[in-house]
Amino acid sequence: MFVNENADLYRHLTFASVGGFFGAYAILCRSGILASAQTMKLTLNALRGDAVAVLLHLGALVLYVAGTMITVLLPHFFGIDMRRAAPVIDALACVALCFIPADANVILALYPIFFAMSVQWSTFSGAKGFVSSTIFSTNNTKQASLAFAQYITDGDRVHFKKVKFYLFTLLAFHVGAAVGFFAVKLMGVQGAWVNIILAAAAYSMVVCEDRYLSLCEDEDKEEEVA
Repeated sequence: MFVNENADLYRHLTFASVGGFFGAYAILCRSGILASAQTMKLTLNALRGDAVAVLLHLGALVLYVAGTMITVLLPHFFGIDMRRAAPVIDALACVALCFIPADANVILALYPIFFAMSVQWSTFSGAKGFVSSTIFSTNNTKQASLAFAQYITDGDRVHFKKVKFYLFTLLAFHVGAAVGFFAVKLMGVQGAWVNIILAAAAYSMVVCEDRYLSLCEDEDKEEEVA
């Protein structure tokens, strides 16, 4: 068990691999993309007068917004721990994907991913004091590049630490994408089952991080008593 000061990093990296898998799955198996471009597609389809496409993309947008909102509403009204619920939702999304026919509408087939990734991104915003997405890699690439440029200019090791964090995040994301590639190649639509393993690993890392934080709290209390 990774119950140490790097527990949040391990949790972050495992979730990045889950996000990478979903990204590869969407592209390879559904010829689709994740939610980042759905609002643009919604606008373009509306301008073209494609009512069906507008409704499909609107549904995806609603799911994405709903996924974001429940990360606030469920803990507030029902006391649900979203840190532990998020990987479970990822796993359930994988199950749902496996039961959607290969010839289903692409956007409809990606609905479980839109929802799950919204929950994941809204629940976990980074680690080690760095804000970082686990569901796409563009901003992580940007942050790594900026940090490296800053390290070159002033040689401050703090910037190099940031570079390593974002590079490891990118590596984990693309390892997950590679796993997704082989899973789809071997199993087709059913390849989503493989991502349940990554989601389970992410859940275990959340447990490890919580145990570490609990140990830290206990040590703080002992110091106060002493």
